[in-house]
Amino acid sequence: MAQELAGPPMLQIEGLSKRYGELSAVSDLSLQVGRGELFALLGPNGAGKTTTLRILMGFLKPSAGSARIAQLDCFEQRVELKRIVGYLPDDPAFYDYLRGREIIEFAGALHGLPRELLAARSAPLVERLALAEALGDYAVNYSRGMKKKLALVCALLHEPMLLILDEPSSGLDPLATRSLNQLLLERQRQGTTILLSSHLLDQVERLCERVAIMTNGRIAAVGTLEELRRERGESRSLEEIFFAVAAPEVVPARTEEPGAPA
Repeated sequence: MAQELAGPPMLQIEGLSKRYGELSAVSDLSLQVGRGELFALLGPNGAGKTTTLRILMGFLKPSAGSARIAQLDCFEQRVELKRIVGYLPDDPAFYDYLRGREIIEFAGALHGLPRELLAARSAPLVERLALAEALGDYAVNYSRGMKKKLALVCALLHEPMLLILDEPSSGLDPLATRSLNQLLLERQRQGTTILLSSHLLDQVERLCERVAIMTNGRIAAVGTLEELRRERGESRSLEEIFFAVAAPEVVPARTEEPGAPA
């Protein structure tokens, strides 16, 4: 685990709510993520995870409560926020007829990176994510996995204090997923705070120090795996804890050991 940096939390959410008419997507959500922490936000589809992440990025205005990153209000100071936050959406979208290389150059220009610095930062990322051969192709020809890798490169160019990732492994093959995991752990060791939402519970269990499980727009459980085990009386895996919290009526299938009796 990375040692937490001194100072106030990197992310502080208090009483956050988002309503669409009678529909409540997020309800009275409160959460803190420490500096240098690798934290996962979990939950079934429709739990409010993506809405929460979009509020953190300043794309949505909360109906009530507050969300602050590095003491910046996520909506009122959303321009300043984007200088210190990198964001990977679940389904990245690019201008179809820009080449991958041009998209990286455009992202670098938005952050005011000189061409030499942009090349120095992007080249190792492109190489690690096996994206080099595709940089001359138009984005319209990219698969979802290639778009994910390109968006991750763009999210990391300005070396953000906080990295927000929505389903980062969706569309990635096993090799790319392993490269992503290694990259996240390296960035955390360098002091980057990482907040990710994922349905891959085994990945979360390997990577993350703490998790929060959302259901129906609310935080139903939060803590380290050991803390959640003690609180819930559950054994072994994060999957079992997740089902107990998010879908207690569903019993996850267990994988039998070879040779074990049926």
